[in-house]
Parts: sequence; C-alpha cells; structure tokens
Amino acid sequence: MPDHPEFSNKSINRDLSVTQTLEPIVSTSGICDWENLQPNWQEQVAKASALDNFNPIIAYPNTVTELSQVMNQCDHNGWRVIPCGGGSKLGWGGVGKEIELIISTERLNRIIDHAVGDLTVTAEAGVKFSDLQELLCQTGQFLPLEPAYPEEATLGGIVATADSGSWRQRYGGVRDLLLGISFVRSDGKIAKAGGRVIKNVAGYDLMKLFTGSYGSLGILTEVTFRVYPLLEAGSTVVLTGEASAVAATSKTLLASALTPTAVDILSTGLVKALDIGKGMGLMVRFQSVTEAVKEQSSRILAVGQQLGLTGNLYTDTEELNLWQSLPKQIWEPLSATAITCKIGVLPTAAADTLVKLDQLTDSTGLGLIYAGSGLGHLRLDSAVVTPQTIVEMRNHCQANQGFLTILEAPTAVKQQLDVWGYHGNGLNLMHQIKQQFDPKNLLSPHRFV
Repeated sequence: MPDHPEFSNKSINRDLSVTQTLEPIVSTSGICDWENLQPNWQEQVAKASALDNFNPIIAYPNTVTELSQVMNQCDHNGWRVIPCGGGSKLGWGGVGKEIELIISTERLNRIIDHAVGDLTVTAEAGVKFSDLQELLCQTGQFLPLEPAYPEEATLGGIVATADSGSWRQRYGGVRDLLLGISFVRSDGKIAKAGGRVIKNVAGYDLMKLFTGSYGSLGILTEVTFRVYPLLEAGSTVVLTGEASAVAATSKTLLASALTPTAVDILSTGLVKALDIGKGMGLMVRFQSVTEAVKEQSSRILAVGQQLGLTGNLYTDTEELNLWQSLPKQIWEPLSATAITCKIGVLPTAAADTLVKLDQLTDSTGLGLIYAGSGLGHLRLDSAVVTPQTIVEMRNHCQANQGFLTILEAPTAVKQQLDVWGYHGNGLNLMHQIKQQFDPKNLLSPHRFV
C-alpha cells in the first residue's frame, strides 16, 4: 500500500470518534479506514474531494435499519456524508471538501420481489446491475438501461446519477422506468414513495426528484423498476458519411413510422475508434419479431444510401459486440487524463454539436448523442484539450438550449471550471428542496449543483 501523509490530530480524533460510534451499529467488519481500502476504491474515493489528505472512513451497513442508525448518528454529530453503492461513480460531479464519512450500500444487495407477470422488479439499492440483468434474463425479461461500468454499477447509483443509455430511444430514461423508491433521510428516518406503497410523500414526485440528485437528498435503499420482455430478433444499421446527410437521415427516421430501439449519432472520432467507417455515424437498432426487423433495417439502409451514406448491417454476435464496444469507448479504460461529460442539445442540433466537437479537438474527441432526446456523452483528453475547449463546447450546447456537465475529470480540471455550469431559474427552487430534505447539508456537500 502506498504511503500517504500523516493525519492531523484533528483528523485522528475525528476518525476515532466516527469509528467508535459506528462500530456498535455495523460491527468492525462494517467499518473500513483508508489504509485498508482496496486500491481501486482508494482511487475513486480520492476523486470525491479536492483535499490533498482526504482519507475518510467507509461504512458498510448490512441492513436498512443499520443505515438508518448510521445516518441518525451523522445527523446528531453533524458528520458530512457521501453516499455511494459500488463506488464506480464517486468521481462524478463536483468535488467535495471536508467529509467525515462515505456510506456504501453495496451490502444492501437483495432482490426483494420479481413480479414476472406484472413486469416489475423490486431490489435493494446495492444490487449490481449486471446481477439483476442476469436474473431477469432467466425469465425472458430485461431492464432497458445501459449504465456506465455495468459490472460495478449498483441500482441506487444508477438512479442517483440518472445513468441510462442508448435504449432511451424506445424505453425512456431512468425516471421513466422507476416505479417506486425507499430511502433514508438525512436525519436517519426511513421514507417511501411510488410503487408498493399507498401514498406519496409531501406532495413531491420523489422518483423524479431523486433521479439524478447525486445522493444530495437522501440515501436510496430500495427501488422498483418496470421491466420488459426480451425481444425475438435484432439488427443494427450503421450509416457513415457527411454530417449533413447523417442529420437528414436521422430527421427522416424520427419522423417515420419505423420503431427503432436505439438511434445514436456518433462523432468522426468515435466512428474511427470503432472502425465502422469514415465520417460521422448513425447507428440504428431494431428489435422486434424477425420479419419486422428485416423490413425496417432494409428501409433505413435505403434512405441512408439515397442521401449518400455508406451503410452496413450488423446481426447476431457481430451486432452484440458492436453495442458492447460503443459505451466502452466513452467510459473505459479510465485514464488519469480522461474527461467525460454529459451533454444535452436540441435533437435538431445533434449533428452540428458533434461537428463542433471535431473542430475543437481535431477529431480526437469522442462524442455520442441519442438522436431522439438530444442527450449524450463526450470523452476528451486533458492532455490534449484545454479547459477553454470545455467552455466553448458548453457555450455551444447552451446556445442550442442545452447543457454540458463534467462527470469525470482530473481534480485540477474540475477546480478550474464550474462542473455543472447551471445558472437557470431553477436554482432557488433546488436550494429550497435541499433545505427541506437536508437542512444541515450533510449529504453530498459540494457534489451537486
């Protein structure tokens, strides 16, 4: 284990106090200090704060009751907390400052109920996405999300970061699939909303409120999702060429009667990285009964070729490998200089936005925009681009009624920029909601807007 700076007396006393208070609740095995953390956890935890000597205690409650008691102690002692699941997205969002405790829900990992006939599943927040998907597949069902780091991502973390994927074209995002939640408040009390309960709480639509809240309103303990049947067949059409032709094909497709499950516009750099052609790309996925898939694939191929695009059809294992490779280009491998951003623009501006990315990065930046929603992700390299590049991309997105949020980036980059870049008229309302749910500002301080 690498050496690290000595704690100040204040830090040592604080850590002893936290440990001595929480051990009777979660047991010795439920407390982990910095020195005993696995290296991958150390790396993720270090990204969650701007402090050089950021060495918090990690607590692993085994039950919701234990989590409730831990948060009650945090409320009583004024300890600031970053909630997480498996820790894969601890580096997302703003960097915190002085934090006493990180609380992981990864031991809250039970599947509570899978109502196969009702197409719903209820699970604890620490269940890993890949484990749930494997269980659902055994009954011919699936949860149509494609989160970053699917092997490590937990359901609570996916909801907290609103992390969806290409299937949002057909099935919507996280908030469209979420039916109910349970969570522990900042004072340790347990609350529920939505599915599996009779009444909502305090007039808020808590499922939508907690989706994308980055653990700033409460710690999710249980989620209920709508699931869907696995589809009989699938194929993907890849069209590459000039940006104007890609934009025209996308517009025609979205206005047609065709029913794709995914429509992604890819930057020149991403097309090159995937080795699927030259120029900008359009990936269109159809999943349905076999004859419908064949007919729709041939129709969009014809439209693209009429507009001068080069078309290819991917099926079976080749198609599966393509869709597995696409998100990995954005998220993996996570280098020390990588910058990943979430963006949103008007869908009609998607192709122009990726042209702008190519111009600012000499086509080294990787960009992906979901054509139907205008949401997407960028991957840049801080060794190649400057903070000013991010500012110019953000200005472009905002000029097209959108946004740019920095997810992952070296701490030095985040300290030079406003991670969220949000200055809209919703700030006062967000402050009021935060005050209602977390009046002492204990949860994820400085991490959210």
